[in-house]
Amino acid sequence: MLNSEKKKVSISVKTSPADKEQAAKIFDSLGLNLSTAINIFIKKSIVEGGLPFEVKDPFYSKANQTELNRRFKKVNNNQSLHAHHLLKNSEE
Repeated sequence: MLNSEKKKVSISVKTSPADKEQAAKIFDSLGLNLSTAINIFIKKSIVEGGLPFEVKDPFYSKANQTELNRRFKKVNNNQSLHAHHLLKNSEE
C-alpha cells in the first residue's frame, strides 16, 4: 500500500437527518457504518469511471419523450392543444 493510501482525509456531506437515519439503518443491516459505505461508493465510482449506477431523470423517460414529440407535432401542425393542469402535491 502506498503512503498516500494510508493517509485519510475527512470529507463533509450534507443531507437531511431523515436520509442519514434511513441510510444508517440500511447500512447497519449490511454490517456497515456510514463511513465505510461512503468509502465503498467512492472506490466503486473510481473503478467504474463514474457513478456505479444509472441515474434516471423521468423527463427523459420513453413515455415522456413520446408525449412531448406528440405535442410538438400538434403545435407544428397548428392543432389545438388542451390546457395542462398543475398537479397538487398530493397528486404527485
